Amino acid sequence: MAAMAAVVPDYELAELYTRAFRVGALGLGWRRLLGPPDLSLTAEAEEEEEDAAVAAALGCAPGTAAEVRAVCSIDMLMSSEKEEDPNVIPEDSSLLTLRIRKKALERREETIIVDRACRQETLTYEMESHATGKRPDDPTDLIEEGELLLTLNIFYPLIFQKHKDHKPFQTVLVLGSQKLTELRDSISCVSDLQIGGEFSSQPDQAPEHISKDLYKSAFFYFEGIFYNDKRYPECRDLSRTIIEWSESFDRGYENLQSVKMEDYVFNDLSLKIGFPYLYCHQGNCEHIIIITDIRLIHHDDCLDRNLYPLLVKKHWLCTRKCFVCKMYTARWVTNRDSLAPEDPCFFCDVCFRMLHYDAEGNKLGEFLAYPYVDPGIFN
Repeated sequence: MAAMAAVVPDYELAELYTRAFRVGALGLGWRRLLGPPDLSLTAEAEEEEEDAAVAAALGCAPGTAAEVRAVCSIDMLMSSEKEEDPNVIPEDSSLLTLRIRKKALERREETIIVDRACRQETLTYEMESHATGKRPDDPTDLIEEGELLLTLNIFYPLIFQKHKDHKPFQTVLVLGSQKLTELRDSISCVSDLQIGGEFSSQPDQAPEHISKDLYKSAFFYFEGIFYNDKRYPECRDLSRTIIEWSESFDRGYENLQSVKMEDYVFNDLSLKIGFPYLYCHQGNCEHIIIITDIRLIHHDDCLDRNLYPLLVKKHWLCTRKCFVCKMYTARWVTNRDSLAPEDPCFFCDVCFRMLHYDAEGNKLGEFLAYPYVDPGIFN
């Protein structure tokens, strides 16, 4: 137990984060302490365990306990005489709460203009429940019993002033046996979709290659180690400048290390729960990453290994509309535009071409035009 205490986190803490511990050692310690019923991923095993507990508490036979559980099931709360839609409130309801809710829903239908809040609630529910309890078609893709599940909050880039401090734009579940590169490939950031260059003279010549195809370097920083993506020949060690800076003077940092991201899985890492770590890509697009939970996989979780890293929550962003039509999402942004009232000014593709070019495609006025990728596309 003393050896295990050295590798597991403190579960009751007044601080914001735990002390550092090795992820794989935590999983190994719990697998040693827990029995097969605790690690089982089959619902039947849990039901049998519940029946045994009820039988022991009531002093009856296991068969009687199973019958009691079936009779007291929530499925028995529905009337068997007629099937009713639980989402429809009956007209003759005698419950005051239902009558109040019915009036509120009717008032909402009469007065609502944009059902934005409801759409966000629907999105949140779908994100959290779309893979709950899902099992793979191929048995070889079934997650093994005792697998660790990590919950990560990925925050907006630090250059995103509006939400940089308190808005995680993605919550992701990853398996302890997954490589860091799998998380890196699953992170969606608008910086990866940017198209570099100015195209006011030839808007049709905007390249199809996005930044992620051209600049593939990235790193994670966990507990003094930079995990650099070196899978491709064009990848650079983005952490080299930071390490050289830390070593140039006695800046109070311990020896920083640089390793290959593709050689490590999450079980190999030492982490602190609740501590802010770093993901950097595109040279200077920096995201704070916080591990908020580490636990064993449960039979109610998604058990299809191919669906991980699993996105379970993302922040809803309003899209930037075209300045002219106010309807479509902006696709172009102009600077020093003699035809626009603002600088910068945003346009959808149709309005941009109608305002800035004649029928033959010749440029009208003076302006600089850049392809624009709206963050709201991830909605």
